[in-house]
Amino acid sequence: MLKLVTIGAYDFDVEPFLQRLRDADVRLLFDVRQRRGVRGPDYAWANSRRLQASLAGAGTAYEHHRELAPTTERRHLQYAEDDRQGVGKRSRRELAAEYIRRYTAEDLRGDAGGSHRPR
Repeated sequence: MLKLVTIGAYDFDVEPFLQRLRDADVRLLFDVRQRRGVRGPDYAWANSRRLQASLAGAGTAYEHHRELAPTTERRHLQYAEDDRQGVGKRSRRELAAEYIRRYTAEDLRGDAGGSHRPR
Protein backbone atom coordinates (compact mmCIF):
# COMPACT_ATOMS: atom_id res chain seq x y z
CA MET A 1 0.00 0.00 0.00
CA LEU A 2 1.25 3.47 -0.85
CA LYS A 3 1.52 6.08 1.86
CA LEU A 4 1.88 9.84 1.74
CA VAL A 5 4.38 11.63 3.94
CA THR A 6 5.25 15.32 4.07
CA ILE A 7 8.52 17.10 4.68
CA GLY A 8 9.93 20.60 4.35
CA ALA A 9 13.47 21.82 3.82
CA TYR A 10 13.75 24.10 6.85
CA ASP A 11 15.85 22.87 9.78
CA PHE A 12 17.58 20.30 7.54
CA ASP A 13 20.89 19.94 5.78
CA VAL A 14 20.86 17.74 2.71
CA GLU A 15 22.12 14.52 4.32
CA PRO A 16 19.65 14.49 7.24
CA PHE A 17 16.89 15.37 4.76
CA LEU A 18 17.80 12.41 2.54
CA GLN A 19 18.10 10.15 5.58
CA ARG A 20 14.62 11.15 6.71
CA LEU A 21 13.31 10.20 3.25
CA ARG A 22 15.12 6.85 3.42
CA ASP A 23 13.75 6.20 6.91
CA ALA A 24 10.21 6.75 5.57
CA ASP A 25 10.94 4.58 2.50
CA VAL A 26 10.15 7.48 0.16
CA ARG A 27 10.68 6.47 -3.46
CA LEU A 28 9.15 9.50 -5.16
CA LEU A 29 9.28 13.09 -3.97
CA PHE A 30 6.52 15.39 -5.27
CA ASP A 31 7.77 18.97 -5.15
CA VAL A 32 4.66 21.10 -4.70
CA ARG A 33 6.39 24.45 -4.43
CA GLN A 34 5.22 27.34 -6.57
CA ARG A 35 8.83 28.49 -6.81
CA ARG A 36 11.48 25.81 -6.60
CA GLY A 37 14.11 27.92 -4.93
CA VAL A 38 14.90 28.68 -1.31
CA ARG A 39 16.68 31.87 -0.26
CA GLY A 40 19.86 31.79 1.74
CA PRO A 41 23.04 29.71 1.62
CA ASP A 42 21.83 27.31 4.33
CA TYR A 43 19.18 25.97 1.96
CA ALA A 44 20.94 26.13 -1.41
CA TRP A 45 20.77 22.31 -1.43
CA ALA A 46 16.96 22.57 -1.62
CA ASN A 47 16.95 24.54 -4.86
CA SER A 48 15.46 22.45 -7.62
CA ARG A 49 18.52 21.35 -9.59
CA ARG A 50 20.62 20.55 -6.53
CA LEU A 51 17.74 18.77 -4.85
CA GLN A 52 17.06 16.69 -7.96
CA ALA A 53 20.74 15.70 -8.19
CA SER A 54 20.83 14.71 -4.51
CA LEU A 55 17.63 12.71 -4.83
CA ALA A 56 18.90 10.93 -7.95
CA GLY A 57 22.07 10.00 -6.09
CA ALA A 58 19.94 8.58 -3.29
CA GLY A 59 17.75 6.61 -5.70
CA THR A 60 14.66 8.74 -5.10
CA ALA A 61 12.56 9.92 -8.05
CA TYR A 62 11.51 13.56 -8.33
CA GLU A 63 8.48 15.22 -9.90
CA HIS A 64 7.45 18.87 -9.77
CA HIS A 65 3.70 19.40 -9.42
CA ARG A 66 3.20 23.14 -9.38
CA GLU A 67 -0.54 22.62 -9.88
CA LEU A 68 -0.64 21.38 -6.27
CA ALA A 69 1.15 24.44 -4.91
CA PRO A 70 -0.83 26.82 -2.72
CA THR A 71 -1.85 29.96 -4.56
CA THR A 72 -0.12 33.26 -3.83
CA GLU A 73 -3.35 34.36 -2.13
CA ARG A 74 -3.23 31.30 0.10
CA ARG A 75 0.39 31.91 1.02
CA HIS A 76 -0.44 35.50 1.96
CA LEU A 77 -3.20 34.21 4.24
CA GLN A 78 -0.54 32.14 6.06
CA TYR A 79 1.88 35.08 6.20
CA ALA A 80 -0.81 37.18 7.91
CA GLU A 81 -1.25 34.46 10.53
CA ASP A 82 2.53 34.26 10.97
CA ASP A 83 2.60 38.03 11.57
CA ARG A 84 -0.26 37.75 14.07
CA GLN A 85 1.66 35.09 16.00
CA GLY A 86 5.00 36.85 15.61
CA VAL A 87 6.73 33.91 13.90
CA GLY A 88 8.63 33.64 10.65
CA LYS A 89 7.97 30.99 8.04
CA ARG A 90 11.21 29.22 8.92
CA SER A 91 10.22 28.94 12.57
CA ARG A 92 6.49 28.19 12.33
CA ARG A 93 5.46 24.83 13.72
CA GLU A 94 1.96 24.55 12.29
CA LEU A 95 -0.15 26.00 9.54
CA ALA A 96 -3.12 28.26 10.16
CA ALA A 97 -6.44 26.41 10.32
CA GLU A 98 -7.95 28.70 7.66
CA TYR A 99 -4.97 28.08 5.36
CA ILE A 100 -5.41 24.31 5.70
CA ARG A 101 -9.17 24.53 5.15
CA ARG A 102 -8.91 26.69 2.04
CA TYR A 103 -5.91 24.88 0.57
CA THR A 104 -7.70 21.56 0.94
CA ALA A 105 -11.07 22.80 -0.33
CA GLU A 106 -9.95 25.19 -3.04
CA ASP A 107 -6.43 24.32 -4.16
CA LEU A 108 -6.48 20.54 -3.92
CA ARG A 109 -10.12 19.73 -4.63
CA GLY A 110 -10.89 22.77 -6.72
CA ASP A 111 -14.53 22.74 -5.66
CA ALA A 112 -14.94 26.19 -4.17
CA GLY A 113 -16.12 28.48 -6.91
CA GLY A 114 -13.74 27.20 -9.54
CA SER A 115 -10.64 28.68 -7.93
CA HIS A 116 -8.55 25.63 -8.77
CA ARG A 117 -6.34 26.54 -11.64
CA PRO A 118 -4.47 24.29 -14.05
CA ARG A 119 -0.93 25.37 -14.87
